[in-house]
Amino acid sequence: MRLVFGPEELTVNLPDHDSPWAPDVARRWLDEQFIANDCEPLRALGKVLVADKLAAIARAVGWRGFHDDENFRQDYARAAAGALARPMVKVDAEAGLVTF
Repeated sequence: MRLVFGPEELTVNLPDHDSPWAPDVARRWLDEQFIANDCEPLRALGKVLVADKLAAIARAVGWRGFHDDENFRQDYARAAAGALARPMVKVDAEAGLVTF
């Protein structure tokens, strides 16, 4: 997983023995973090997509938060991979983009 914060970037590699979470567990963790970090929906439609949650959480936590908290960084990577069912995910926090 790659997290991009403008010129700063972090790469998160899950250990081989550590797999992504099941999709329901991953989505529940993302929901909890979205609320805990006071994230705002990007669209006024009411439904928040998984990609939107990943970008919003990344913006709220910021480069320093991910850099300083390895457990959170690993949990975020497991949740992203599990919720999106993708082994490689790139989150650009400033642009609000999630690509595979």
